[in-house]
Amino acid sequence: MNARSTGQVVVAKKETKQAEKPRETTVEFLASLSAVLVTGLFIITFLVQAFEIPSSSMENTLLIGDHVFVNREQFAPATHWTGSLLPYRQIRRGDIVVFLSPAEPGLYVVKRIMGIPGDRIHLRDGVVYRNGEKLDEPYVIHKTKDGYNPYRDNFPAVPPADFNSVTPEWQLLMKQHIQGDDLVVPPDSYFGMGDNRDVSYDSRYWGFIPKENVIGRPMFVYWSFETPPNQYLQKEVSERLKFLAHVVIHFFDGTRWRRTFRIVQ
Repeated sequence: MNARSTGQVVVAKKETKQAEKPRETTVEFLASLSAVLVTGLFIITFLVQAFEIPSSSMENTLLIGDHVFVNREQFAPATHWTGSLLPYRQIRRGDIVVFLSPAEPGLYVVKRIMGIPGDRIHLRDGVVYRNGEKLDEPYVIHKTKDGYNPYRDNFPAVPPADFNSVTPEWQLLMKQHIQGDDLVVPPDSYFGMGDNRDVSYDSRYWGFIPKENVIGRPMFVYWSFETPPNQYLQKEVSERLKFLAHVVIHFFDGTRWRRTFRIVQ
């Protein structure tokens, strides 16, 4: 009898301990949720930002409909309290950057940096030369059907006056930065071009990228969806809602799953 009684007491104690396990209160749950939301909001606001690729100028590195996370801090000026915590660095040749267009205020653009301050740039028959050296660019594609374009392919040797796509401001400013056959990149500025070289509307047409216009560097594609080339031009609410419905219906078969988490480089 004593042995059985002891066994029953032990079981009772275990059940009591389980019953006494503290549960998270509503206030504690809300506090934890708030901490997560605040952390996420801080990251989205100050560290990374989501962008959608609207045009084909960076194919095949970035496709229309690619959604990327952009590192906003890497190229930002380091502060005394974050300098040792975050990997700040200067913009380098070959970096892909998101920036505010100097030609169209409020428009975000993505290009590859071809020249940093002091670099001498020119093109011959569509090939880029930097500081006298012919560049090997395995990422570049040529998809145009219009063949040879003297201004585009032999920049800056051919005057831009006869080409409507060149902004008037750049036509005037460009002359001040030409030395011999080259365009020289001034301080606090960059020369950017698209990887889809023949259709890219880039520094050849609107000039240098001011340092203060740079937003950050695309890190990776978090989602990619088959998107029409002209979708970004649709401004009417009805057209946007129509495409949103298309995304919902064709989410699984329209998503480019192979591009998910692809590193941008």
